Amino acid sequence: MSSPVLEIVDLHKRFGALEVLKGINLTMHQGDVVSLIGSSGSGKTTLLRCVNLLEEYEDGVVAVAGEQIGYTKKNGKRVRLSEREIARQRAMTGMAFQHFNLFPHMTAMHNVMLGLIKTRRMKKDEAHSVAEKWLERVGMLARRDHYPGQLSGGQQQRVAIARAIAMNPQLMLFDEVTSALDPELVNEVLSVVRDLAKDGMTMLLVTHEMQFAHDVSSKVIFMDDGRIGEEGPPDQLFRQPKSERLAAFLKSSKFS
Repeated sequence: MSSPVLEIVDLHKRFGALEVLKGINLTMHQGDVVSLIGSSGSGKTTLLRCVNLLEEYEDGVVAVAGEQIGYTKKNGKRVRLSEREIARQRAMTGMAFQHFNLFPHMTAMHNVMLGLIKTRRMKKDEAHSVAEKWLERVGMLARRDHYPGQLSGGQQQRVAIARAIAMNPQLMLFDEVTSALDPELVNEVLSVVRDLAKDGMTMLLVTHEMQFAHDVSSKVIFMDDGRIGEEGPPDQLFRQPKSERLAAFLKSSKFS
């Protein structure tokens, strides 16, 4: 089997005295799609943010493509890497957030091109070509010259996804990408993510869309109070929950 794209070993994260992640272990290989589900406050988004060090973690290892993210060992002690090294590592993952974080003074095209030019050091012509390809892929090429304020929420989210994927990350992270959208716009974004999954992109998702998690995932993880409560193939987890906690959660989320 190929080496893991993502490996998390005994991950702990605290905010002061509050332990939010209590020993998480997770391994993902190329093409895996893993959905994190669970109640608010169970640690899903914190786990996602530890993967690219948007949140620092106190104990454990997070490794992407075999590289420990954020830290190294020197004389038996854990030492934080330089900001330059961490920035380089962050480019191995792409992330789409609840809120789109597009630059309001830039067109859709320039939002996607910016990272390619600044981080990937592409020439403008090459960056334009790559951005065009991904805007077309998410159905936004016709609006490439529009500014974020001229786009719907669903359209902005599709541009944000194109921007992240254009960087050619090894792993895509999706944090509740539909939660800020009006209900009628949710499906247009989920269909983009579904297509990326079919194409074999490795993805770790936090979602409250249970049917979507069931349909798109190779594995689903139920987070419960900072721990992995249950994990397994979608059919097993959704149709035959082993714990009362998961059964109650699925009932409250109206999964059928």
